[in-house]
Amino acid sequence: MHTAGPGLPSIGHCRSRVAHAFWRWGVALLLFVAFVVAFACVRPRTPPPPAQIESPDEAGFTSTGFERVVRVLEDGVRSKAFPGGVVVVGREGKLILERPFGHLSYERGSPSVTNETLYDLASLTKIVVTTTLAMIFYERHKLVLEKPVQDYIPEFQGKDKHLVTVADLLAHTSGILWWNDFYRQHSGLTPDEAKERVITDICEMPLDYAPRTKSVYSDLGILLLGEILERTSGRSIEELAEEEIFEPLGMDDTMFNPDASMLDRIAPTEDDPWRGRVVHGEVHDENAFVLGGLAPHAGLFATASDLARFAQMMLTGGVHGSHRIVRRSTIECFTARAELVPDSSRALGWDTPSTVSSAGRYFSASSYGHTGFTGTSIWIDPQHEVFVILLTNRVHPTRENRQIRDVRPALHDAVMEAIDDETVTPRPQD
Repeated sequence: MHTAGPGLPSIGHCRSRVAHAFWRWGVALLLFVAFVVAFACVRPRTPPPPAQIESPDEAGFTSTGFERVVRVLEDGVRSKAFPGGVVVVGREGKLILERPFGHLSYERGSPSVTNETLYDLASLTKIVVTTTLAMIFYERHKLVLEKPVQDYIPEFQGKDKHLVTVADLLAHTSGILWWNDFYRQHSGLTPDEAKERVITDICEMPLDYAPRTKSVYSDLGILLLGEILERTSGRSIEELAEEEIFEPLGMDDTMFNPDASMLDRIAPTEDDPWRGRVVHGEVHDENAFVLGGLAPHAGLFATASDLARFAQMMLTGGVHGSHRIVRRSTIECFTARAELVPDSSRALGWDTPSTVSSAGRYFSASSYGHTGFTGTSIWIDPQHEVFVILLTNRVHPTRENRQIRDVRPALHDAVMEAIDDETVTPRPQD
């Protein structure tokens, strides 16, 4: 086994749990495989969505409490935190709220947001696609968390780089620089040429700090992780995501590079000085743009209802409908704090609530989530069996608008305060 110094026992513990699960279920799986093969042809291609219900009361919420949830978002539109968006709340396998609000833009006559509106997910790409694929590869023993990155990308050389592991990329403890303006350096290249240069640049950069001495969120680390997944499989991130995640979950409105025919359904993002236009139907993230709109850190577009399928799968231990994406033990491994750096809230790919969190005060310590720069977020609480998805285009027309930092915690607090079938208290502070 490859090791990389101190700080990895919790990762090793995750690996042992998965190995135990393989052993425990191995015999049952062998006995069951004939049945699965025999009846595979009648398995539904598209799994059902979480059941829609008419009243929050049926899922342990108060209707008056949900009125406050809606008010938080309507207030956000009035204060111009964002032109509009969609919120989805689910609990215990049911969709409790799926509500569009506002408009696609601030222009007079702009269409209203609908449940069919697609949003640029920005960094939610990291968890919906790249982290989920990492979990899948981890289970299949194609990705070893403790292995040095150099084992997968030999050209990743330089001082202390032999210490950087796959787990470090996921937990943002690698020492790799957080961001670089690749889009300016490689804007004249084809996407394939730009990708090759970007990976070379990251491999040749000196580390910004010694591995596992602190945690600094890094797009560049996730770009390397995506490269590892593609080299290991011989396939593109897009192909892997479609086959392993979107198709099994029936996420038909989730994609990279949406077709121009879908433009009327897509919320615009920023009036971008670099591109000289309002970005609409193409990825907002500049580095993902020069990579052809397809990158492991950004580029995904989706509807909120599609993300509800994904969130429900996570809550139900990796299963949705007749499809298992990953095992419950793997989800628990990746969504618990990695503890590679003291006091870091980072899990593997995911984040967990910190003292001041976009998840608000009530999501439990076992919760996990992520935000996206364009104004998106997803938070999942396994203790209370709740998920909240918020999709907006808060960067329209400018990224300088940061009011969403106040809206997100207010929204999550309103959802949790609406629960009336159990006592929900503020989580203990770190």
